[in-house]
Amino acid sequence: MSDFNDLRTQLKNSLDKKRFYHSLGVSDTACALAMRYGYDMDKARIAGLLHDCARFIPVDKMISKAQKHDIPISKEEMANPILLHAKLGVLYAKRDYGINDEEILGSIRWHTTGKADMSILEKIIYIADYIEPGRDKQPGLAEVRKLAFEDLDKCMARILGDTLNYLSGRDRAIDSMTNEAYKFYEKYGSK
Repeated sequence: MSDFNDLRTQLKNSLDKKRFYHSLGVSDTACALAMRYGYDMDKARIAGLLHDCARFIPVDKMISKAQKHDIPISKEEMANPILLHAKLGVLYAKRDYGINDEEILGSIRWHTTGKADMSILEKIIYIADYIEPGRDKQPGLAEVRKLAFEDLDKCMARILGDTLNYLSGRDRAIDSMTNEAYKFYEKYGSK
């Protein structure tokens, strides 16, 4: 397993201050969730730290970076290139941070859109990204944070539902994977 402190130093040198502190918050939150659910805390901590490792790339360069590395681009990603930071993150986690663990790479890949039937680490990182202590704009955040420590699947249903409501209310492109994820998790809904 890679040394967390070395990874943190390397990441600090590539991200802006706000994104770096967000990544630390996700890492700490992921570690707490891993502890709660009996998952490997070191893996969760590293996955949380590196989930946004490609966010240093300017949004207007993400499509060309993805094309350069033969990363498939969906129509939703063409319309909203910031979504590509998850796929690019897998590339950078492997190449620049020496991460080969498929669970960690999967959690980086799916932390933005989600997908149906996510692994425990994928759910932990998806949720930690949403609830980390620096987040404060999402509606019902206190309730979502509480739910995260009670039931990961119910929390996924809640976050995905809230995300779809937010995006549809703003006439923004919704990634098909997010729709698929919600269809999978809505049966766990907490309402």
